Amino acid sequence: MFGSGLLKGLGITLKHVRDTFTDDAQKTPSRYEGMVEQAANRRVIKQPLSQEGILTVQYPEEKRLVPERFRYIPMLLFDTETNEDRCTACGICAKVCPPQCIWIVRDMKDGKSIPRPAEFFIDATVCMSCSFCVEFCPFDAIKMNHDYELASFERYPNLVYDKAELTVPLEYYAALWPTQFAAEQKRRAEEAEAERQRAEQKAAADAAKKAAAEAKAAAPAAGAATSGADRAAELKRKAQEAAAARAAAAGGESAAAAEAAGDAIAAAPAAAVDDAEAAAKKARIEEMKRKAQEAAAKRKAEAGE
Repeated sequence: MFGSGLLKGLGITLKHVRDTFTDDAQKTPSRYEGMVEQAANRRVIKQPLSQEGILTVQYPEEKRLVPERFRYIPMLLFDTETNEDRCTACGICAKVCPPQCIWIVRDMKDGKSIPRPAEFFIDATVCMSCSFCVEFCPFDAIKMNHDYELASFERYPNLVYDKAELTVPLEYYAALWPTQFAAEQKRRAEEAEAERQRAEQKAAADAAKKAAAEAKAAAPAAGAATSGADRAAELKRKAQEAAAARAAAAGGESAAAAEAAGDAIAAAPAAAVDDAEAAAKKARIEEMKRKAQEAAAKRKAEAGE
């Protein structure tokens, strides 16, 4: 039938108009479902997937909640856990920025540079919201903000944002990017666990290396102790041989005394070798004294005859 497509299209339009007025009359559960009330009769509206009809947002009293991956002007993150900026002023974001809208000045102390920015500027009139700075930042220090209401009567300097205007707390980023923030926190936890394991392995390797060095250092000392024991055994053997020789030369009682002294030396431990030798020397002196007395008595008897 001629004009059936036109009538069908008009019917769909009328259906949308009807659904729109129905939604405005009910204000729930579709259009205003999950909305966030703000001051001065302002609200942020979350559009459900099941919503039908033509939706007119009463801007600026009503605003649509932008998707999580919406990106506009970059922002710098301040880590509230460590109480310091994540940015280290490495300058990678400024180098990869296609329109070159980022300027960074590194902080200085006592003539030496410090890994933190003293100044950080972004020209919002030039930024193309490409998020290259976010992709290349190795410290997760710069992210894309959702704030798109940046209109100003003067381009400069109102649209050139400095470090104070760009810096936001970590909780702000977590609220805007919950999925991405959770993934980053998981990755950071895994990296921290891997670093802890590497530190433990390094500590174990250092402990094993130290133990091996101590064992190597103790080996010469053990060898020296063994040499000392061998030397003591040799001295003991020589003392026994000397005592036996003296006993054989003296004969009789002196031999028995020398043998007893030798046995005493043999029975004594290596630490008592000196005492045994002293006893043997004393026995030898007594024997010589006895012989001298006998020789004197004999000479006296011969002289009397």
